Amino acid sequence: MNKISFEDKIENKTLVVGIIGLGYVGLPLSMTYCKKDFKVIGFDNDPKKINSLLNKKNYISDIDDEILSDMLSNKLFLPTNEPKELSSCDVIFICVPTPITKNRVPDISYIKSATQIAVKYSKKGVCIILKSTTFPGTTEDIMVPLFENNYKKIDKDYFLSFSPERIDPGNKIWNSDNTPIVVGGVTKTSGQIAESIIKSVIPKVHKVSSSKIAEMEKLLENIFRSVNIALVNEMAQMCDRIGGIDIWEVINAAATKPFGFMPFRPGPGIGGHCIQVDPYYLSYCARGHDFHSEFIELAAKTNENMPHYVVDELIKFLIKNCKNIYSAKILFFGVAFKTNVSDTRNSPAIKIIELLNRIGFKEIEYVDPFVDKISIGNKVYNNINNYKQKISEFDCCVISTDHTSFDYEFISSNANLIFDTRNVNIESRDNYHLIGSGKL
Repeated sequence: MNKISFEDKIENKTLVVGIIGLGYVGLPLSMTYCKKDFKVIGFDNDPKKINSLLNKKNYISDIDDEILSDMLSNKLFLPTNEPKELSSCDVIFICVPTPITKNRVPDISYIKSATQIAVKYSKKGVCIILKSTTFPGTTEDIMVPLFENNYKKIDKDYFLSFSPERIDPGNKIWNSDNTPIVVGGVTKTSGQIAESIIKSVIPKVHKVSSSKIAEMEKLLENIFRSVNIALVNEMAQMCDRIGGIDIWEVINAAATKPFGFMPFRPGPGIGGHCIQVDPYYLSYCARGHDFHSEFIELAAKTNENMPHYVVDELIKFLIKNCKNIYSAKILFFGVAFKTNVSDTRNSPAIKIIELLNRIGFKEIEYVDPFVDKISIGNKVYNNINNYKQKISEFDCCVISTDHTSFDYEFISSNANLIFDTRNVNIESRDNYHLIGSGKL
């Protein structure tokens, strides 16, 4: 298949789209193509996900349940755990996880496995587009040899590009339908074909000169945030140490400058998949070229230290208020990694609970309207729905995720102690502490 053939299929709506990985990236992307009347075959090796989808049960909060149901009923979306179903696809997007190991080394085993599936089951002339965040060179140096080892030549038997995902869970304005997308091909032709495929559903596509440029661009996006969050997290700790300086008021004042400043705000740590992981993908790549990204790694370490800092400050706050830390009952408000989502990946709240468990805290519970249960070590915690009836039983309430559905006025009026990591604008009282406020 050549470039013209792809354009004809796009125009005639006969292009068949394959998605490997039906998680936070793959499933919304599937709906984006389905809504433009393209047939999508979604593959995932998790049978629970496939069974859920076949029963029209959605597990991604950013997707409209009715749209998913309609696409399944109209047979535009075909979820499967049979990789051979991908053999009819003209384009295959790879949307699989890219975690790091305990030693902060990138784990690209999911990318390799997905690529091997594409190698084995894709038809001649297929366009492969990797969307999983990774280090520069993965698409060209890792994926291409897997095809070549099976006697498949690029721009003849397949086309290959990288186009980073830009999913922001919970964002009601920017989603997989309208967020501008970057794409870069391993070859010029591959890039052009991938660009035309993506442009068929997304209005603005920025094509760069290579897959390595696109891979590095994605890392820059998230490391930019990591570095700036680390800056305000460190300044929050500094304000607490100095005393009498509220970092939140400082940031609001600085934000009045109409140029040269972008406000970032401190918190209990960073979560989700990308921001916590991406710095280590880049530093791993840099070390392979005798370059040490000290500044980037320092920012990552600063952010990773925040849950430890929060634990230290919480203990000080409890002691100040004459609470026995080993018998204190703590209620966490929110365990998702960010506001109004169900995603708990790398959640700082969960890390804080884990640290408190190690110290010896026994009485910990949480409330989160988006998360039914969490597992920490060998213990399972269940969401309590009746926090208004039980709040007086707890020695301290920790605001760890600022979901908008929480009744902060009620919490302010009824909690014994309040430890706030998010600045939810609770009226300051003797029983209230906000990290970075310069008070304890």
